[in-house]
Amino acid sequence: MRRPARVFLTAAIASWVFGAPVAGQMAAEIRGPTGPSPYEVVRGWHKPFADVGYAFGGNSGVFAESPDRIFVAMRGEARLPSPVPEGYLGFAGSIGINVLFAVDRRTWRHCLYTLDRNGRVLEMWDQWDHLCRDSDGPGPHRVRISPYDPERRVWVINETFHVIHVFSNDGSRLLFTLGEKGVPGDDETHFAKPQDVAFLPDGRILVADGLDNHRVLILDEDANYLGEFGGRGDAPGQFNGIHAVAVGPGGRIFALDRSGGRVNVFRTTDDPTRVDHLATWDGLALPLDLIVNDDAVWLTDLGPLRFVKFDFDGNRLFEWEVPREMPDGYLEVHTFSVDSDGNLYGGDNQYGRTQKFVPRADADPELLIGPPWTEGRR
Repeated sequence: MRRPARVFLTAAIASWVFGAPVAGQMAAEIRGPTGPSPYEVVRGWHKPFADVGYAFGGNSGVFAESPDRIFVAMRGEARLPSPVPEGYLGFAGSIGINVLFAVDRRTWRHCLYTLDRNGRVLEMWDQWDHLCRDSDGPGPHRVRISPYDPERRVWVINETFHVIHVFSNDGSRLLFTLGEKGVPGDDETHFAKPQDVAFLPDGRILVADGLDNHRVLILDEDANYLGEFGGRGDAPGQFNGIHAVAVGPGGRIFALDRSGGRVNVFRTTDDPTRVDHLATWDGLALPLDLIVNDDAVWLTDLGPLRFVKFDFDGNRLFEWEVPREMPDGYLEVHTFSVDSDGNLYGGDNQYGRTQKFVPRADADPELLIGPPWTEGRR
């Protein structure tokens, strides 16, 4: 039953890109309580900074280190048409350009930078743009920082080149690279389109390796291979494309099976090389990113585009849809992050920008997404 739904969703997305929007014809069923968004959009928050004739590319990775420093991993810039059509709002999607698919407009500039709380560029890490150049694919996919790392190193996953770059927190040094650039593999030191990383409280690192290998690698704190789990398939604990991974209390690990339309839940064991599979939550269309809080999991799903809240038993607690309409809409909430003040940031990989959301004054606290769970934080 799942395979026809995936085919249908693919057709729906193609219609978004090449034709009129597909209204009310998404593959996934709304199963939980629904309601309006508990957030307000800060309109025009992400301030343009590109040279004349260019706009943001796909905002594939967003990580709020603090309310005053938000990292953005961007898939280069998009070349605008000349003259720029009327109605341009500072991002390519506002004039009908889908930056994910308009590859002929992609330029590998400004792939990593930080923003301040007002959406203005704080630091431009363009000294590392050369790590993205000559890519024939989308390139950067996620940016993460371990909450347990005193050095606050910055991890950037490049799916096209099959590598993970780890930078000093100030961006001055490339500390090391995992994988081999341009060389896919399924052994202990190679990846094939990696998608994400997550960090266990004991220092171990999880790598979602991802779209080709369909596995999660377990690395020690020095990034040495310990073991792996997953594998391609439809059985419980297997994947058809791991797009994101996150950890929660009690040793839980949550991994999004993008094409499988589900979440696989695991738990760590006394053996650092092995995890146990606990459950599979299905019924999603194309899950994209997730944040684990103290007692719940929030994720974004495409089809319809929405935020979904689950408890740890897989029950759906709340869902709110994300509009497509300008000026505040999305085609894809590819990534999202929450800062310590409770502000939400969502990166759009197709319209090409990041937006900031602040909680409504009358919002139910149970419907707000908290910062990612961290052991020991109160």
